[in-house]
Amino acid sequence: MRYFLAKTEPTEYSIDDLKNKDVDTWDGVSNFQAVRFLKSMQPGDKVLIYHSGKNPHIAGLAEVVANSRPDPKNKRSWLVDFKFLKKFDTQITLREIKESHLFDDTKLVRQGRLSTMEVPIELINWIRTKGVKV
Repeated sequence: MRYFLAKTEPTEYSIDDLKNKDVDTWDGVSNFQAVRFLKSMQPGDKVLIYHSGKNPHIAGLAEVVANSRPDPKNKRSWLVDFKFLKKFDTQITLREIKESHLFDDTKLVRQGRLSTMEVPIELINWIRTKGVKV
């Protein structure tokens, strides 16, 4: 099992939207590097749902429930199905992550516009130290 992070603008699609649907298709990603991460997702992998915008933070957790597949509407994009697992009571903010300086070399910090990425287990373990069950 691997961990990924998927960014979304909460006014367009939020962790609550995923919760209401329970299982939904993640789409709209066309950046080559981000698509590469979508392609590598496997059922059972976990995905941190990250809200971008005015208050960037990790909002919750989903699970990949189907193999990724080409997007029939966009030849540059791929699709993957996520199942809602939980909304975090504690927001893990980008500011906290940056201020820790433990993850300065991660894509989350270095490539802020990348919408989908794999995250290192060290970040997952750090989040757990905040009392968040990931």
